[in-house]
Amino acid sequence: MKILAIESSCDETAAAVVEDGRKVLSSVIASQVSEHIIYGGVVPEIASRMHAQAISGVVSKAMSDAGVGYSDLDAIAVTYAPGLIGALLVGVNFAKGLSYSTGLPLVPVHHLRSHIAANYITTPDLEPPFLCLVVSGGHSHIVAVNDYTDFSIIGRTRDDAAGECMDKAARAMGLPYPGGVNLDKISVNGDSSVYKLPHPHVEGSEYDFSFSGLKTAVVNIIHNSKQKGIEISVPDLGASCIETVADCLVNNTVKAAEEYGFTKIALAGGVSANSRLRTRMNKVCAEKGWQLYMPDLSLCGDNAAMVGAQGYFEFKKGNIAGLDLNAFATMPIDE
Repeated sequence: MKILAIESSCDETAAAVVEDGRKVLSSVIASQVSEHIIYGGVVPEIASRMHAQAISGVVSKAMSDAGVGYSDLDAIAVTYAPGLIGALLVGVNFAKGLSYSTGLPLVPVHHLRSHIAANYITTPDLEPPFLCLVVSGGHSHIVAVNDYTDFSIIGRTRDDAAGECMDKAARAMGLPYPGGVNLDKISVNGDSSVYKLPHPHVEGSEYDFSFSGLKTAVVNIIHNSKQKGIEISVPDLGASCIETVADCLVNNTVKAAEEYGFTKIALAGGVSANSRLRTRMNKVCAEKGWQLYMPDLSLCGDNAAMVGAQGYFEFKKGNIAGLDLNAFATMPIDE
């Protein structure tokens, strides 16, 4: 079964053709980083316009690279939630137009479900149930993947997401966009013990996260150092910030796995590319004898291959949308 997938939830316009949910026949991504770097972050209106400019060419190239025509496809999958509403609407409306003109079924796909499904591409023999830590610039969730289309949220952030915390900390340190990626690079040789940072937790909700206080602590260190004329070490402060975020993520995931009896653990989302987080999860899973699954680095960020992977399972489940499909800026993964 071949599915054309479209992704436009933030600042990457992407299309892919995926076979049977695990084999990528093509994957094309048009990045907008060079445009948004001027502003230090994603500007939603600019992102929407650039999606509109790029999407036709990106889809055409994905079809050409896969060597298929529309008659070879079984369905069209598209990210419809959550994300930047204007950006999502570009992909959804383009997919609806293709569905109408080709007669192919339209499959709506949740963005976070797609990130989890990236693991099915990297590890084709992975099957639910398993526990997944989904971490990105906008999301931090501990999710029980009960089946391919059945999810339960065990923990989530109450304020800032892990990626958002690192992005804003990086910006405060003067690092360019994308902040989290550059923070990871510059802190590789940093000493995480130099700066002491708080490990926030949510009282009464042991699996939930809170990163706003950590972000504020980093900003306060920078401001206080400037007022005292003390130069901060960006590599050391970056390492301390990332190590603290990783502590919170790993500790809560381990507690959830032990409580709910999971021995298969997966990472997903943009922050799953972070080198310290991957190292920490590898270490703890090895110590406990658990299996760890992580997407290839190329599949951690937003891409359409993961949409095609999840779209396959949604299609098999009968999750088909009409031409009245709308986009949604927010939507829980378990709806």
